[in-house]
Amino acid sequence: MSEIRMTAEVRTDFDCEASGLPAERWGEAVFSIGDEEIVMEVSVEKDIIVALMVGEDAVWKGTLKGLKKLLKGEIKSR
Repeated sequence: MSEIRMTAEVRTDFDCEASGLPAERWGEAVFSIGDEEIVMEVSVEKDIIVALMVGEDAVWKGTLKGLKKLLKGEIKSR
């Protein structure tokens, strides 16, 4: 059996919860709102890589360290 390197948890306001979902290398959360999709993918292979996608043309992908800097306003997205 493979090593569990991260776990995932999803909660909603309908008191639905899924927790302890194991992953060895990557996990993805997909939220569908009408015709739109919001996707967050986390990969833990070498570095922690995070990808955020809204539709097909709005994508950000980088390291966890880079995402923290982006959210703090220390760097700008391209």
